[in-house]
Amino acid sequence: MPNYVLLYKGGGVPATEEEQQRVMAAWGAWYEKLGQAIVDGGNPFGPSRSIAPDGTASDGAPSGMTGYTILQADSLDAATELGRSCPIVHDGGTVEVYETFQVM
Repeated sequence: MPNYVLLYKGGGVPATEEEQQRVMAAWGAWYEKLGQAIVDGGNPFGPSRSIAPDGTASDGAPSGMTGYTILQADSLDAATELGRSCPIVHDGGTVEVYETFQVM
């Protein structure tokens, strides 16, 4: 069964302790729903840099990705369906789903 990377874009940082607890509960419930499909629960991203073809680096990658999760699913459609209920979608963010390939 192939793996899929769910890349998160947007969302926000909870402003209050109450909001942080709500967000963490939503993520916990989603991970519980995913169950055995989770390969790597992932993490949020911190500061980033973008490296240009000439080797120069600039702060802040233009993609604006904010985190990731790696799942196992039967197909891209199935992985996309799992991503639909991701808490970041309900907080105004988006999820991009990519199939990964074993090369070795």
